[in-house]
Amino acid sequence: MDIGHRQISLERQCELLGLSRSSWYYEPRELDSLSEELMRLIDEQYTRVPVYGYRRMTAWLRTQGYAVNPKRVLRLMRLMGLEAIYPKPSLSKRNREHEIYPYLLENVALVRPNQVFSTDITYIRLQKGFVYLTAIMDWYSRYVLDWEVSVSMDTEFCCATLSRVLKRAIPEIFNTDQGSQYTAKAFLDLLKAHSIKISMDGRGRALDNVFVERLWRSVKQEEVYLHDYRDVSEAKDRLAAYFQWYNRERLHQSLSYHTPEAVYTGRVTLEQEAS
Repeated sequence: MDIGHRQISLERQCELLGLSRSSWYYEPRELDSLSEELMRLIDEQYTRVPVYGYRRMTAWLRTQGYAVNPKRVLRLMRLMGLEAIYPKPSLSKRNREHEIYPYLLENVALVRPNQVFSTDITYIRLQKGFVYLTAIMDWYSRYVLDWEVSVSMDTEFCCATLSRVLKRAIPEIFNTDQGSQYTAKAFLDLLKAHSIKISMDGRGRALDNVFVERLWRSVKQEEVYLHDYRDVSEAKDRLAAYFQWYNRERLHQSLSYHTPEAVYTGRVTLEQEAS
């Protein structure tokens, strides 16, 4: 009897296919059509105006002709992992047993690749349902070192992405927000095992991680909003092509119109350009 792939663990099969285990079991989210439409609108408006909390988002949706109440908007924004960029009462509670670290990047000069890495999670819509995208970026070069999609905002796919990155490069400082994925012991242990300094954004201060926030805006405006992904497979294929283009071809004004890959690999240095 041909047992073939049965001899390979599910974890290994997912690794070979480039999938997280949660994506293997993906089924479209069971949401009513209005909720899906509202989430699309919320995502686009939040990308344009990230200072909108659920109250102002509710008011804006009403100006668009949607008679929604704040509780529904709050529930959808929590599902999407969104919160306004300003200090405010916490909407999503972190696990109190998890460790929290101070923000280490105030007034830090970025002078070289592999000095500071950071990560975050964002919502990516599909024709039916949605997934979450995480990415790890080098701050100096804006180079996207790795990324992954998942059907849930769990720790597993964040740890898997981090593990792949740390096999290739070790930063001096790694910055995250205070989400439960990044304060989880499994994630922190990966950083501690490589003696990496851990930095965390202040509560309600998404601009502490401003370069990743700018990345999400670029991903959505230059790729996601231009296409309606049918399923996870199409989303992964198109995002793979986008990140390759972003790293290797997209010229950044902040990088003196060089690509992230050229700066990260040292083919050009920003100090030489400045002089």
